[in-house]
Amino acid sequence: MPGPGSFRADFGASVVVALVALPLCVGVAVASGVPAELGIVTGVVGGLVTGWFRGSALQVSGPAAGLTVLVYEAVSSYGLPALGVLVLAAGLLQLVMGALRLGRWFRAISLAVVHGMLAGIGLVLITGQLYALGGVDAPGPTLAKLGGMHELGARADWAAVALGAGTVAVLVVWRRMPARLRLVPGALVGVALATGAAELLRLPVERVRVTGVLAAVAPPDWGDFGVLASVGAVGSVVALALIASAETLFSAAAVDRMHDGPRTEYDRELIAQGVGNTVCGVLGALPMTAVIVRSAANVEAGARTRASRILHGVWLLLFAAAFPQVLEVVPLAALAGVLLHAGWKLLPARAVAALWRTHRGEAVVLVVTAVAIVATSLFEGVLLGLGLAVAKAAWETSHVHIEEVWEGEGLCVRVVGNASFLKLPKLLDSLEAVPHAASVRLDLSGLRHMDHACLTALEGWERKRTPLPGREGVV
Repeated sequence: MPGPGSFRADFGASVVVALVALPLCVGVAVASGVPAELGIVTGVVGGLVTGWFRGSALQVSGPAAGLTVLVYEAVSSYGLPALGVLVLAAGLLQLVMGALRLGRWFRAISLAVVHGMLAGIGLVLITGQLYALGGVDAPGPTLAKLGGMHELGARADWAAVALGAGTVAVLVVWRRMPARLRLVPGALVGVALATGAAELLRLPVERVRVTGVLAAVAPPDWGDFGVLASVGAVGSVVALALIASAETLFSAAAVDRMHDGPRTEYDRELIAQGVGNTVCGVLGALPMTAVIVRSAANVEAGARTRASRILHGVWLLLFAAAFPQVLEVVPLAALAGVLLHAGWKLLPARAVAALWRTHRGEAVVLVVTAVAIVATSLFEGVLLGLGLAVAKAAWETSHVHIEEVWEGEGLCVRVVGNASFLKLPKLLDSLEAVPHAASVRLDLSGLRHMDHACLTALEGWERKRTPLPGREGVV
């Protein structure tokens, strides 16, 4: 906890983080198809609950754009009352993973799959928010949205488009402003300017609907837990837990590189996220994850202890309790602009270019993962990406080499490397090409690994040859 010397820094940082979090909380909620207040509730829990844990001192949690696609699909498939059940179950699963000390294993996930996941999320987010920007109802799944793009221009509300485009322009320009001005978050400035323009010009654009925080909070009933009997719902739970955990722990690794304070304890951080998501599920709110945008703002604002993230939850709670009516004047197009910008930042263009120059196989995994997410769903796309990454790694590690050395009148066939079923055709082709000698000795001492398929094939090949007396030549 902070001492007298650090409290002032933490206090100031908490205000900055709350200002960054507010438009993102509302925007993520609206894009997820749930009441805007539920995004703020998740932000409050991320501060007042998760903020107390020691896993990562400066990382800030809340609703994230990376989970928007999955939440929208879950709400569309099972309804808003089931959301609390799914988030609660995901939180409990995170607690189990943390207790089993699985947090550190998330660092073993292929970076190509992670970048591909973020790229796929970014593409889906951009596609959906283009319709929100134009004030047009989206036609359905992502492929249908892409197919309807040619009609979007004719149906768009150009006043809403202007507000959203102006918000994006402010976000882009704000990064080039002097450091003193950038103490005020660009997202807040963009939304405030768009709201002011809509009010001043009395533009007939759609605005955020507000019912009140207490009215929006809806704990799940016992009957809602029946959704877990569905295989698809269980898949959504697993996807929520794994993706939220992976995004949190990758964010923690990035935040650790930004400061010189205590390093993240991955298993504790995973437990903290599990507790937070369990509470969010009980409240019927959005799932949470650590968010790199807020975490980076926290570090850059000079935060020193976890008090800053706790206080940011206090400010969000005070705003939701005292000024909920302020949200009613915010145009949806402005929030769409914020999320469009967030989706664009998820696209790893530089990472793809760098991988293509150095590791083209990794670039293929990244692109396939992203395209699969757009074409199917987030969960199926990530599974395909992980499977492709594992297959690629297995193929690359299955190197086997055949050496032939004459020993007097006999021939020594030495097999070196890793012999797995993936390289079995090459191994058998090489062995069948060995000339028939008076005696053949098969030397396997150079193998680092050999699976059962290769062992069986080698034994069969050796039986066809003319063995040495007693077959003692087989090593």
